[in-house]
Amino acid sequence: MWDYEGKEVDHFVVKKLFSRYEQFFRRRRLGMDLFLTLRVPNPRVERAEAKVLLETLESIPRSYDAARLFYGDEAPPPIFEVILPMTTDARELNRVYYYYREFVGGKERQRCFDVSVGEWVGDFRPDRINVIPLIEDREHLLRADQIVAEYLQEKGLEYQRVFLARSDPALNYGLVSAVLLAKVALARLGRQEKRLGVKIFPILGVGSAPFRGNFVPARVAETLAEYPSVQTFTIQSAFKYDHEEEQVRAAIQHINQTPRGEPQEVDEERCLGIIEKVSARYAECVKALAPLVNEVARYVPPRRARKLHIGLFGYSRRLDGHDVHLPRAIKFCAAMYSLGIPPEILGLSALDSSDLVFLRATYRKLDRDMADALRYLNEDNLQYLPPLIRQEVKWVREWFPCEPSEEHREATTRIMGALRAGVEGNSTLTEEIVKAASVRQFLG
Repeated sequence: MWDYEGKEVDHFVVKKLFSRYEQFFRRRRLGMDLFLTLRVPNPRVERAEAKVLLETLESIPRSYDAARLFYGDEAPPPIFEVILPMTTDARELNRVYYYYREFVGGKERQRCFDVSVGEWVGDFRPDRINVIPLIEDREHLLRADQIVAEYLQEKGLEYQRVFLARSDPALNYGLVSAVLLAKVALARLGRQEKRLGVKIFPILGVGSAPFRGNFVPARVAETLAEYPSVQTFTIQSAFKYDHEEEQVRAAIQHINQTPRGEPQEVDEERCLGIIEKVSARYAECVKALAPLVNEVARYVPPRRARKLHIGLFGYSRRLDGHDVHLPRAIKFCAAMYSLGIPPEILGLSALDSSDLVFLRATYRKLDRDMADALRYLNEDNLQYLPPLIRQEVKWVREWFPCEPSEEHREATTRIMGALRAGVEGNSTLTEEIVKAASVRQFLG
């Protein structure tokens, strides 16, 4: 995924890949054996980046020209799909699809003075592209099947990919809510696939932190079983770089060799009821913690060259009717774990014992994820946190086993001590945050 959403990226990536890694790409053809998919800004949300979308679409035929020079006239298009983030409506997808078809791929038919554009500068290939919706919020995850059905009308497509976010729903609604939203969306997409007779291939945007999916080499089998109908799982940097190479290679091989299954059918009414309860309680907890989380996030080292996302001064999220200013997912998670408060625990006290029985049957690796998360709990730090958070921890400790990491506890104790001492400058806090992240094998 080549991410143009708020990032500085290279428009000439295909040409540079061919020139720098010629022998590799002779053996493995880009667009056939390996794929490069562009993630573009959504003009509805990112007005300042809106024209980056058009520039990015214009670069696709140029990339094809580079592939044709490299492979010959029978070259496959090296780029033929784009991902549209924060999709809420099929019309957003259609604007990208038809803009490319009419104004980029169709440009060669237009006249320029005495010749067609195609005669002047050559043909434009591919003549059309696929658009993948990236759906990130509760309302539209629950409508993913309807968005896809509307978009597929009158296109004659053989398949459609759909990208379901996993990190942002957790950040906005809590761990359990994010998992149940994904399961309901996948079940509905599975039924839509049968109704339409068009293959729908879901992508799930998982990360290494338990809060964001617990997708690490040692947990691959459990994640594949949790989401059997998902075709593609995102691999993030902690998966690749914070584990032994052979373990990573074996995990990737396992993913690629596991056939896609049928979606898990769930009791949607019960799931939606739990989502409502957990989301409301989670929002209360996050509101109470937001000032401290934002303070710690200042010292989390940057790991992505991402521009500001929305607005000039940060990313404001609306949680259960309240505007709460939070950092993006990586820094939010890093801050929470650095305080010794795994974000997985927030909101769970809204559940009763019957909810927990249902959850354990529906969210099959709940106990595994909670055990992994609670390794990073530091109960010594609770005395400095709001009473609401202490109640959450008390509830979770009654229902889930907990074997905290002593090394991580020591690091988070030092972080809390530095915060309380009012350390000026970021060197001490940043060093301790990185030490704690090294224990976890992920930053956020």
